[in-house]
Amino acid sequence: MTTRAALLVTALVAVPACDATRSGERQQYAASITGGDPARGRDAIGRRGCAACHTIPGVPGADANVGPPLTRVGSRVYLAGVLLNTPENMARWLRDPPAVDPRTAMPNVGATDDEVRDISAYLYTLR
Repeated sequence: MTTRAALLVTALVAVPACDATRSGERQQYAASITGGDPARGRDAIGRRGCAACHTIPGVPGADANVGPPLTRVGSRVYLAGVLLNTPENMARWLRDPPAVDPRTAMPNVGATDDEVRDISAYLYTLR
């Protein structure tokens, strides 16, 4: 194997490992700021029907176009165009969207406080 080929193979092997490290760091960060568990949040997203309206990376079947895509929602400045993106505001929005913005089409899905923390944690991994 040439030196150039060896470098290419090394780079291709290192990229997934680097992505996995970043993913782990994102999950730890999200859990620390929300008090939730990203893995449970992904499951709660499925149970609460979020995939019926949103495209959500990492959630099987979540490729709808009714609501906005939640790609990179964890790094956005605003949530729903009306709230600064903070863990407290994310939880507030997920708990009862119409209470925050009566004109929203997003319903109150009846998520428990634990589910709200977990869903918030998962959404904050999307950066």
